[in-house]
Amino acid sequence: MAANPHLMTTEQVAERLGVKPATVYAYVSRGLLTSRRNADGKGSLFAKPDVDAFVAGRKRPTTPGIQTGLTLIKDGGLYYRGHDACALARTASFEAVATLLWTGELEHADLVPQEELLDLAARVIAPLPPAARGTDRLRVIVAAVAAADPLRFDTTPAAVVATGRTMLVTMASALPRTRIAGKHRAGLAEILWHRLSAAKANYHLLNAALILLADHDLAASTLAARVAASTRAHPYAVVGAGLAALDGPLHGAASSLAHAMLSDALTSGDPVATITGRQRVGPVPGFGHHLYPDGDPRATTLIEMISDGPVRSTATRMIEAMRTRAGIHPNIDFALATLTLTHGMPPDAGETIFAVGRTAGWLAHALEEYADRPSRFRPSGQYSGRQP
Repeated sequence: MAANPHLMTTEQVAERLGVKPATVYAYVSRGLLTSRRNADGKGSLFAKPDVDAFVAGRKRPTTPGIQTGLTLIKDGGLYYRGHDACALARTASFEAVATLLWTGELEHADLVPQEELLDLAARVIAPLPPAARGTDRLRVIVAAVAAADPLRFDTTPAAVVATGRTMLVTMASALPRTRIAGKHRAGLAEILWHRLSAAKANYHLLNAALILLADHDLAASTLAARVAASTRAHPYAVVGAGLAALDGPLHGAASSLAHAMLSDALTSGDPVATITGRQRVGPVPGFGHHLYPDGDPRATTLIEMISDGPVRSTATRMIEAMRTRAGIHPNIDFALATLTLTHGMPPDAGETIFAVGRTAGWLAHALEEYADRPSRFRPSGQYSGRQP
């Protein structure tokens, strides 16, 4: 028992929430709960008001009225329209999975770039500074392509699917190349690879990452995209809303933090010390997910597909240390960091992969929203300011 009545042990918090202690640690790792070290240094303590607030927040409905037939997260698995997403990652093309999310049919369709749009996109991102991230460029590309599309407000299903295919291939193709590839028609993973890495290509691996990131129920960026679609914003604006919400360190940018940590561990040769250093200042990047207390299946699938080498060896040591010390498993952000570091991609490459992959999901949710009652998201705030 905690001596202070205002503090709770990990076991007490787990009992209060009806979860395992490992799940409590996962909440801490994601910044959902704040812990402090016990005086003896052997356990964690939690402020009771923080736990009470967390419980209240879990009970509060945040997405009323949204019914979706796209993605199911159940019993530690992830499913797109009834298909196991991890199985799709190993067997399907990203283009086919995008079609599945948009139409319900698992059918591959080539994405054909339009030269005039690629020229426009290249010209509008050219003035950006060299330090601009891939997602900075993607936001500009999407806005420019929208301005060039006089039919952008057509939200019929066929038009949205056509727009989505054009948008995806333009987003990937317009990014600056790291090497010159052939002129043959390429899949999206092949196109994107040559914008992120000059190393020997592994298109199958990048294709799998895009599939695993294509949708994840009502994540923050997806909710933002659905709110935009509910106002009948055009598909480009929907993706713009998703990109804006994705741009935080607690969402799409989380893989960059995991990349930095994994890079430090690789340089120092001491993964455990690297983890300990991160734990002193906050949650360990790339570990824990409240929807997957027993492990993120996306991370497991992707890491299994990454070739053996120094990066994967270091990553495996970090995974084992976190599992045995805290009962916390890696999430997709850590898997992205492992992928990008293995293949010499820039630190922000995981964000770019995330954004391109999730574009398919945002548009799928937009299609559902376009078929529903418009402008249905209008919550009321609880005013707590100065009374008139």
